[in-house]
Amino acid sequence: MRRRTFLAASVAAAAAALSSRAAIAHSLETLQQDLFDQEKYFQIKEEPAPEFALQDAKGNSVSLADLRGKVMVLHFIYASCPDVCPLHAEKIAEIQEMVNITPMKDRVEFITVTTDPARDGPEVLEGYGQAHGLDPVNWTFLTSGPSKPEDTTRKLAEQFGHSFTKSDDGFQTHSVVTHLIDQNGEWVANFHGLGFEPTNLVMFINGLTNANVPHHEPDPSLWGRVRSFF
Repeated sequence: MRRRTFLAASVAAAAAALSSRAAIAHSLETLQQDLFDQEKYFQIKEEPAPEFALQDAKGNSVSLADLRGKVMVLHFIYASCPDVCPLHAEKIAEIQEMVNITPMKDRVEFITVTTDPARDGPEVLEGYGQAHGLDPVNWTFLTSGPSKPEDTTRKLAEQFGHSFTKSDDGFQTHSVVTHLIDQNGEWVANFHGLGFEPTNLVMFINGLTNANVPHHEPDPSLWGRVRSFF
């Protein structure tokens, strides 16, 4: 309960810090500009997300089209990465926990894509999420599957603007980026590195979840959702 209250307070602090226009997310453009001004690791993107057709840890096919209708928080890792990948996964888990204490939980999917499909088999994929605190209720770990070339997901990472370069010892040199894709499959933002404020990303997710809500059925603001937990 104490952890839940702390998370709710963290999101509430972010809601108070941003302007009221951004907090209720009436205008996604306004929220984008506010974040651009306040979050130095935030990048606005306005282009279709790269298409993909991959497999989850259970061998089920998962494509970008399958995930339309939800906001997607997507990032790339490989399970044997000794440094930034675990930290990235744990930051995503922190964001997921903040999202999942609100009604946004059913509108958001967290997606981790491995760039080392040869070594990251089903057991590794499932174990990785458990080890780093990711909740399977709205989290999916994707790999290329046995029928696709081994570099399929690394090429997908390149389409998202960064590369994972393998060395002879199996390690990969890479950047760290969290990608945001809206309900229509549009790639709308990047959060670079690990230095961004998690609550800023949660606020942006809130703006995306509200962006397509009909005016006759208004969705409660993030601030209103947070208040309900106290």
